[in-house]
Amino acid sequence: MSEKNRDGKRTAREKLAAQREKQRSRDKRRRALIVGASVVCVLGLAAVIGVVAANAGKDDGGESAGPVVAPSGALGKDSLAIPVGKESAKSTLTIYEDFRCPACKAFELAYRDTIHELTAAGQLKVEYHLATIIDGNMGGSGSRKAANAAACAQDAGKFPAYHDVLYDNQPEETDDAFAGNGKLIGLAGKVDGLDTPAFQKCVQDGTHDSWVEKSNKAFLAGGFSGTPTVLLDGRNIYKEDSMTPAKLKQLVQDADK
Repeated sequence: MSEKNRDGKRTAREKLAAQREKQRSRDKRRRALIVGASVVCVLGLAAVIGVVAANAGKDDGGESAGPVVAPSGALGKDSLAIPVGKESAKSTLTIYEDFRCPACKAFELAYRDTIHELTAAGQLKVEYHLATIIDGNMGGSGSRKAANAAACAQDAGKFPAYHDVLYDNQPEETDDAFAGNGKLIGLAGKVDGLDTPAFQKCVQDGTHDSWVEKSNKAFLAGGFSGTPTVLLDGRNIYKEDSMTPAKLKQLVQDADK
């Protein structure tokens, strides 16, 4: 073999090795982003648990005094799950989330397209449970008010689209922008047919505030480590380092056969 050919093969191998190293670096950065964000939300959970423990047996004066009004179509125990997808789907993805949680946004951006594809194909149904741990950790009420607005969107049959808009416009974790009803109503304008007088009244009245608080209590009582918690037919896939959107898709499609 000529020296030129040997150099050419060596250069090709070096380029391939460099490409692989770049891919490993990208994967590592992506995992670090999600894990790093997740730590913030776990700390939020710890803070909320501390508050709950410290106030055990006391009046919850800060909670909504109104009746528990579940959004239209809510399912499960105490009607705390907002369903998306066909009931006949063989796989169920259960997601516990907080609209102020950066790790929830990271999960959404990574898995959203796959989840939409699988629900549209009738292969997956999703049950969303809304939590408010960041309110407890950072202060404010944006988690609760965004969750109420999302429940109002469910009443209007627009939950999936508004859900995505909230994450696309999520403020910094320390910015309680979602506490403003005007902000939440303004974002409804990005969803066709959602910004109606009925939706506005639902948001302004906090129609589902007590339901959101009940949902958050159920999340805390479930013993989960933080948001997002993502279960595929009861299996906690968010904790699996090897899980990817492609692997989720394969698992769901295999179950559908």
